[in-house]
Amino acid sequence: MKVADVVSTARDAITVKRVYGDPYEKDGLTVIPAAVVSGGGGGGTGHDEKGQEGEGGGFGVTGRPAGAYVVRNGEVSWRPAVDPNRIVTIVGLVVIAYLISRPRMARARAATAKWQLLAARARARKAARSTA
Repeated sequence: MKVADVVSTARDAITVKRVYGDPYEKDGLTVIPAAVVSGGGGGGTGHDEKGQEGEGGGFGVTGRPAGAYVVRNGEVSWRPAVDPNRIVTIVGLVVIAYLISRPRMARARAATAKWQLLAARARARKAARSTA
């Protein structure tokens, strides 16, 4: 695909229709869905020692629901979308991080307790020697 074709296709793919869905109305309530759309692309041209030229490129677009604008009685409010997959992923990552760090924290606490015990014994010996 030529770079000019990639840019043209990307321009057509990333439009306001990708972000705001068609509004729909029912019983005096209007809902306008919205999404977060992001994309990126790249391209380039070049030639080799034989004088042959070439060009190429590509792009990608991704989107996820963001929420909806709700129009009721002339007032607009924003209703964010809740993505259960994202919530489950974040909770899972937090649990994994806790499980991985738990043994390290236990070793650190044990080492700290050991040093505190040794320091207390040293202070007790020193106090016993000074009173004797």
